[in-house]
Amino acid sequence: MNKLLEPFSLEGKVALVTGASSGFGLHFAQVLADAGAKVALAARRTDLLESARDAIVDRGGEAMAVTMDVTDSASIRAAFDQVEQQFGTVTVVINNAGISIAQLLLEATDSDWNDVLNTNLNGVAFVSREAANRLVAADMGGSIVNIASITANRLQKMLSSYASAKAAVVQFTKAAALELAEHNIRVNAICPGYFSTPLISEWLKTKDGQALVNRIPMRRTGELSELNGPLLLLASDAGSLMTGSSITVDGGHLLSGL
Repeated sequence: MNKLLEPFSLEGKVALVTGASSGFGLHFAQVLADAGAKVALAARRTDLLESARDAIVDRGGEAMAVTMDVTDSASIRAAFDQVEQQFGTVTVVINNAGISIAQLLLEATDSDWNDVLNTNLNGVAFVSREAANRLVAADMGGSIVNIASITANRLQKMLSSYASAKAAVVQFTKAAALELAEHNIRVNAICPGYFSTPLISEWLKTKDGQALVNRIPMRRTGELSELNGPLLLLASDAGSLMTGSSITVDGGHLLSGL
C-alpha cells in the first residue's frame, strides 16, 4: 500500500455499524470491511443482515450479524458481548440507525415524536456510552462516528422531530468528544445531504423532490461512494487529531440562498 494511504487502513480494527440492513448503514459496513476492519452489522432483525454479511465474507472480509435495538440498553450490551466474543473489543462505532416520520408538528403524536427521538438521539447516546465504557475498561482508544444530517442546520417542513434529533446529535457529538478525549476516544459526525437511498429514491422523482434537487448548488443528490472519504477519515487513524467535528457532505445545499 502507498504509505500516504496507510493511515486510512482499518486493518486490526473491529467496527460496529448500527442500522446496517440498508441504505447508508449497509454501504458503510461494506466500505469498512473493504478497508480491512472486522465488521459487525447490527439491526433489530438479523435476517435482513445475513446477505450483506455473506457478501462481505465472499469478498474475503470478516463480518458478523448481531441483533441490536439501539433504544434498549440490555440489547446493546448483549450485542457488544457477542461481538467481543467473536472479534474482540469494538474500536470503531458508526451510529447510523435512524428513522424519520414525516408529519406536521400539529399532527405529531407523542408516540411518533418519542420514536424518532429515542432512535435517532437516545440510540446514538446509548451505543456510544456502551462502546466508550468498554474501550476505557480495555485501556484502548477508538473512534465513534455519528450520522447526523444537514437538517441539523437547515430545516424542511414536516421533519420537526427528525431535525430536532439530528441537531441534538451534533451537539452530543461535541459534548461526548470533550469528555472522552482524555481516553483517546474520538467522537465526530457526518452530516449528509440528500442521497438517493431506498428511503427517498421514489420521492426524489416527484415534483417536490425535483424542486429540492434544483435548489442544491451542484444540482444533484449524492452517490453513496461520495461518503467513503469522510467515513474513512473519521474512522481511521488518518483523522487521529479530529474530535468533535461535523463534516457536511451535501453538494453545497447548506449554502443555497433562502
